[in-house]
Amino acid sequence: MPSPASPVTDAADLRGSARQRLLWSYGLGDAGTGMAASLIGFYLFVLYTSAAGLPAWMAGAVLMVGRLWDGVNDPIIGWLSDKTHTRWGPRLPWIFASAVPLGIALAAMWWVPPGNQWVKFTVFIVISAVAQSFYTAVNLPYTALAAELTGNVALRTRLNTARFTGSISATLVGVVLGALLLQDHSDAARFLQVGMLAGVLVTISTLVCGWGLAPVALHCQRPQRQEGTTRRLLGRVGRNGRFLRVIGLYLLLWCGLQIMQTSALIYLPVVLRLPQAWSNWILLPFIVSNLVGLWVWNNVSQRAGRVRALHLGSALWISGCALAMVLPPMDTAFAPFGSVDNALRLALMLLTIVLAGLGSSTAYLIPWSLLPDAIDADSERPAGQYSAWMVLGQKLCISLALFVFGNLLSLSGYQAALVSDQPTSALVAIRMSMGVIPATLVTLGLVVMRRWPHRPPQPS
Repeated sequence: MPSPASPVTDAADLRGSARQRLLWSYGLGDAGTGMAASLIGFYLFVLYTSAAGLPAWMAGAVLMVGRLWDGVNDPIIGWLSDKTHTRWGPRLPWIFASAVPLGIALAAMWWVPPGNQWVKFTVFIVISAVAQSFYTAVNLPYTALAAELTGNVALRTRLNTARFTGSISATLVGVVLGALLLQDHSDAARFLQVGMLAGVLVTISTLVCGWGLAPVALHCQRPQRQEGTTRRLLGRVGRNGRFLRVIGLYLLLWCGLQIMQTSALIYLPVVLRLPQAWSNWILLPFIVSNLVGLWVWNNVSQRAGRVRALHLGSALWISGCALAMVLPPMDTAFAPFGSVDNALRLALMLLTIVLAGLGSSTAYLIPWSLLPDAIDADSERPAGQYSAWMVLGQKLCISLALFVFGNLLSLSGYQAALVSDQPTSALVAIRMSMGVIPATLVTLGLVVMRRWPHRPPQPS
């Protein structure tokens, strides 16, 4: 153990309050951005369609174009972050410099501009591009630090557990805010209030995170100086078999989760006939189950390995998707607890939500806990680049998934103005987005991870 006077170069050497500061700070780093991302996942499509009046295909196109631009800047910022050489290291300057602009831009995303549909479409895309750029400038250097703060597998998993605990806890706060402030999905002013509050919280949590990580981040592992052409650097990433499998798993799991999140606020009131006010609150058990699942799969990973945790979590997730396909709708003649049948249907709904929440928490924890193994397989260990390609792949895949989702709803005859009386084809499309489609993606993720090399557990 290093003396108090010597700088800590590996976080595994920290003990007591110093280690707790590290874990709390790293967990806080994804709290603000995680809440913003979850609000975007749950409510931005609703804002575009219900408050701004865009058709579903146009709303999906806004999300797709924004994500595509977001993907373009990921490898650029990852490369620049790896090349940044300051006395503060390569990551902290990006985190501190981008915190305030990120908060302002995220708040602006929830503003509905005046004008016709095409004016709104253009303004939404421009604001989204600015916000996503600053989001990358904060989040990508932050995620790269997980591989650089320590080489210890157990502590890396613990850091990612802390990260997503912060993210999902903040998501829980976001869902409560949404349930309280967004009861009327056509009220644009309410959406802006939520966005402004989220922007403030993002800025504060990002600055506090950087301050808390600074003592270790100043002296931790840094990327090796990389020489050669961009083509050579890309070729090296493409030849890293472990990374290709990790990113494949991540894309499949996260696309399944994103499609479920986006369709959930439509599925509950439209398909299951749950009252709109209940639909916002019913998301809370999903978020709480996500949070509990993080710690369950963290413990399973420590004892039986990360792939085993993935298998168990995926089984629960697929079970929840199967139930989502067959859940009966509520009887609108009664309140949710107004009849025995409705109460039983509500109980089945909650069971489905809990199973999906416990299982889908693997989409957060497992791919990111495996990523440092892939980075270690590269002798130069450019964590910024690998984190960039991880995030880039996620955004490109999600943008395509959301675009397909928006067009699927449009082709099915879905109309946002109709809470009830949607055509049967629209109800089937929404059920598939909650059941068959994500279940298929999760299953493909398990196929990708066959024969992943086992790494014995290490003490943290």
